[in-house]
Amino acid sequence: SGKLGGGAAPTDPGSDKKVISLTKAEPYALDLPVGSTVLVMIDFQRDFFLPGGFGHYKGNDVTQLASCLPHAVKLLDACRKAGVLVVHTQECHTPNLDDLPPSKRKRGNCKEGERIGDEAAMGRILIRGEHGTGIVEDVAPLESEKVLYKPGKGAFWATELHAYLQARGVTHMLIAGATTEVCVQTTMREANDRGYECCIVGDATGSYNPSFKQVALEMVVAQGGIVGWKVDTAHAVEQIAKAK
Repeated sequence: SGKLGGGAAPTDPGSDKKVISLTKAEPYALDLPVGSTVLVMIDFQRDFFLPGGFGHYKGNDVTQLASCLPHAVKLLDACRKAGVLVVHTQECHTPNLDDLPPSKRKRGNCKEGERIGDEAAMGRILIRGEHGTGIVEDVAPLESEKVLYKPGKGAFWATELHAYLQARGVTHMLIAGATTEVCVQTTMREANDRGYECCIVGDATGSYNPSFKQVALEMVVAQGGIVGWKVDTAHAVEQIAKAK
């Protein structure tokens, strides 16, 4: 909890005065002030996107996530050029598993060698610093961009994200990542409860199940935007480039 605002000035001089006008957002138009907006790139990890990772061992078709990557690349590039703050998240746990509830490790009825913390093709599954936990090259973080380690589905639980954003005066949020209906939607709901104005960039999010993605996107904009807004990448990128 806590009041939004305050903190350091934006890194791009003048960006605090620019506005991204998402005129085609649903359920209605949304303005994003560049200097107080963050793009949150959620869990673009090898463990979820590539064969031999946690998503694969959970029985999912990981190729389903690939369709969101070209959109996420365009969105990330546009935000960087416009001076929008970028944060990347990784769902992962400490090597000694002290932040992993036993219930989470057991869930899914995975056999030995396929559970969180077990050795697998890309290193220990969902463990901080392992190859599989790393972000796919297409959207790899820059040195200057924050990488946030989160032990849960939402990016706010048991992390410093809220304090980090408050210190930078962030009030608005663009969201991309995987999966739409789990970590992305959970983070968006957490952000909404903390007073952020949130917009999910639908086609820059991915799911192992297309029908789950569709329903999740419909849920967040229902009832006049009960959780926030939705937009597609093409419109977002176009309007970010036009920010003035």
